[in-house]
Amino acid sequence: MKLELVPLPVADVDRAKAFYESLGFVADVDVTPAPGVRVVQLTPPGSACSIGIGSGLPVYEAPPGSVRGLHLVVGDIEAARADLVGRGIDVGEVQDVGGGVKYAGFADPDGNSLTLQEMPWRTGDAF
Repeated sequence: MKLELVPLPVADVDRAKAFYESLGFVADVDVTPAPGVRVVQLTPPGSACSIGIGSGLPVYEAPPGSVRGLHLVVGDIEAARADLVGRGIDVGEVQDVGGGVKYAGFADPDGNSLTLQEMPWRTGDAF
C-alpha cells in the first residue's frame, strides 16, 4: 500500500492553491468534473504523496484549517526553511527534539499546520 493523497480542508481553493504553489508544490490536477465540484491535486517536489483541495465533495467538508502536523520530510531542514522563508512563508525556528530529529512548523492560510522534519538517517534511497 502507498499513501498517495491527503485531503486538506480549505475555505478558498484558489487562495490555497496559490499558497501551495508558492511552496513549490506542482499542480497536477485542477478539474471541475461536475457543476459545483472542483478537485485540485498538488504534489511537493520529490514526493510520491500529494495533497487534495477542492469543493463540492464530502471529502472536502471538514472545517477549513482542521488538519494538524502534516509532515514534509527534508534532507536539510536549515536549507528547506531558508527556501520557504525566502518565498515569504512564516516558518518557525528549527527545533532539535532529540535523536537527531529536527522540526520547523508553519501553517497555510486556513490554519492547516505543516511541519518540516529532518531525520539524518533518511538519506539516499532511504529518503
